[in-house]
Amino acid sequence: MIYIEPQLLERINTWLTPTFDQETQEYIRNLIAINPKELEESFYKDLEFGTGGMRGVMGIGTNRINKFTLGKNTQGLSNYLKQSFPNETLKVAIAFDCRHNSKTLAKVVADVFSANDIQVYLFEDLRPTPELSFTLKHLNCHCGIVLTASHNPPEYNGYKVYWQDGGQLVPPHDAEIIAEINRLNYSEIKFEANQNLIQYIGKDIDDVFINASIKNGSFNTPSEAKDKLNIVFTSLHGTSITTIPETLKRAGYNNVHIVEEQREPNGNFPTVKSPNPEEPEALKMALDLAEKVNGDIVIGTDPDSDRIGVAVRGLDNKMILLNGNQAMVLMTNFLLKQWKAQHRIQGKEFIGSTIVSTPMMTELAKGYDVECKIGLTGFKWIAKMIKDFPELNFIGGGEESFGFMVGDFVRDKDAITASLLACEIAAQAKANGISVYEELIQLYVEYGLYKERLISMTKKGIEGAEEIKQMMIDARNNPLIEVNASRVIRIEDYDSSVAKNIITGEEHTIDVPKSNVLIYYTEDGSMIALRPSGTEPKIKFYISVNTNLDSMSDFNKVEQFLENRIDAILKGMNLN
Repeated sequence: MIYIEPQLLERINTWLTPTFDQETQEYIRNLIAINPKELEESFYKDLEFGTGGMRGVMGIGTNRINKFTLGKNTQGLSNYLKQSFPNETLKVAIAFDCRHNSKTLAKVVADVFSANDIQVYLFEDLRPTPELSFTLKHLNCHCGIVLTASHNPPEYNGYKVYWQDGGQLVPPHDAEIIAEINRLNYSEIKFEANQNLIQYIGKDIDDVFINASIKNGSFNTPSEAKDKLNIVFTSLHGTSITTIPETLKRAGYNNVHIVEEQREPNGNFPTVKSPNPEEPEALKMALDLAEKVNGDIVIGTDPDSDRIGVAVRGLDNKMILLNGNQAMVLMTNFLLKQWKAQHRIQGKEFIGSTIVSTPMMTELAKGYDVECKIGLTGFKWIAKMIKDFPELNFIGGGEESFGFMVGDFVRDKDAITASLLACEIAAQAKANGISVYEELIQLYVEYGLYKERLISMTKKGIEGAEEIKQMMIDARNNPLIEVNASRVIRIEDYDSSVAKNIITGEEHTIDVPKSNVLIYYTEDGSMIALRPSGTEPKIKFYISVNTNLDSMSDFNKVEQFLENRIDAILKGMNLN
């Protein structure tokens, strides 16, 4: 007989009541008998909302994605909607990606909403996450849901919640909704659908969304330049195959080579270890195809099509994958240049970025005399900037994790419009006889050469979560004094909301919501940030260094100098 802690046993016994179906109960009894470790992992906590909604491994239990955990979320959200919008006809939109069970779970969510007398617009098949954000606003819905786990492994799924403005949940709604969910018992979930309140949507929305993407992502590129651009695209078995090829075609880009082996949506992601365009290996097939067809640009997207990976020809004419910071800087500069040429910069414009992204975004903003607002990690904070400052015009913005947003018609990172924007940049550069990579180096000459690197450490399960927690405690209790022989001059602790100048001892309050992030700044301009991932069992270390670049001819030498500096920082922190 195995010993089960009383609190854990109480959670398990709840799932052995008639509220739960016989198949679920039988599965749990088998775990009790043969797999106590998996039993504990499945029930030791409730799944929590992180930076990108709720994500977890699919299965039975409170710490798993299943019809009951998502049903409880949806019931709590239904209750909150009724409290927030009394006497209104409530409407929600629901989309889902290519993952296993996404379509089934999306219907469960739709059933619960409809059982609560809420009108549901449910996509008939998989669609990109940015299309859901757009659809929510287009149909004047009160909220929206996407069933997706983004780029997580195949065993994961997730639940993203969007509010009226088209952005993901932020304060105060997030905490209030979570509190409402936590107050519920599973027996209170209404699973019996009112089918009359479920309306399926599809191509009609696609057409409007694609046209809006073209309107926001096109910038007077001549047809001849578009014809000469040789594009390679992969959807990495995800949802973007439903929109990006058609978007590029309607925008006038006809020279598009699709990686056929990765065209079909497939939740197993059979050709990649990870369907994440941040990983060079994920884009190997696309890069190989680019060499075969002499491609100018490679574009790859993650399963729900909010992240974009871009590769272009380097100085040696070989394909090179831009990191998220580089792509963000290029896209932002292009937008700023276009806005300036159109005399649209009037002193009420801003771009957006995040605390762990490249500081070069701030320098770009200064160069064009616009504001750069910096928020916490996650695009919901950039969407919140747009909502909080309606008197300002949002030009565009992004974060280091391969996300970018063009304008405010979508309020989340959007690989569809960003893909078109990347092609506009590449087509115009080629027409002007310069490569995209050379344009990036020219920006480094003008604003300084910034180099970033991300180190992720995976720590799975209960022990992993505790290890990550202890690592953050240790970092706070024993802060760095110097990094690579450069003195730490400022520490920002977003959990305590305190920024401290180490030289003067002066402290000030950080005016953003609390978050488990710690950032060190050194005398030589280096930045080191630590944060646990909000969507994966990882702790992440972000390193940013910079120096002046006098000319393009010095690029390779200065870049290597900064790479060496990052290596030394990692060695000093025992992260290499």
